[in-house]
Amino acid sequence: MPISRRLLILMARAPAPLRCKTRLASGGLGPRRAALVQARLLDHTLTVVAQAATQLDAHSRLALAGGAARCNRRLPGLGNADHLVDQGCGSLGLRMQRQFARGFAQGYRSIVLVGSDLPRLSVSDLHQAVAVLQRVPLVLGPADDGGYWLIGLRAPAAALFAGIDWGGPEVLAQTLVQARRLALPLTLLGHQGDLDRTADLASWR
Repeated sequence: MPISRRLLILMARAPAPLRCKTRLASGGLGPRRAALVQARLLDHTLTVVAQAATQLDAHSRLALAGGAARCNRRLPGLGNADHLVDQGCGSLGLRMQRQFARGFAQGYRSIVLVGSDLPRLSVSDLHQAVAVLQRVPLVLGPADDGGYWLIGLRAPAAALFAGIDWGGPEVLAQTLVQARRLALPLTLLGHQGDLDRTADLASWR
């Protein structure tokens, strides 16, 4: 059993040209500048997760796509995460489910997973998610694109990630259907928007 029973997981892509923010890159920003945007977002989110983990007596973990071991020394703010792991292969759902399964197998009782493309993410958002999980087994943060920017669970729920059209506009709606099928009471947090397109940069400072 870990000393802390809470785990905060940050899912992210390595900020390397041509391996992240492809929509930004193809929208006129270019691969190198898009990677710099990803690096800033990752640094911001790592800092928020680290602060929340300290305040909540939780552990933090960075689950990285694109080769965690190779990026160990190049990621800004990496020291803020207790552990660096590779997301592994498969769909986004499979990769998220893998992180939850690993955490619960290690003895954590409350796990919150958040994405890295969230310029408006705050420590209070994670406080709220952890508080909600004391009352219900599932918490979701709806994203403006039809997905979700945060998911928290108190127990394994592999079926929650099955049958979802990952990357499409119905991810949240399909997840809510799965939650009803599994009889999982849930709470929705406030909406947030990912930073994925050039137009999104206008409101980001």
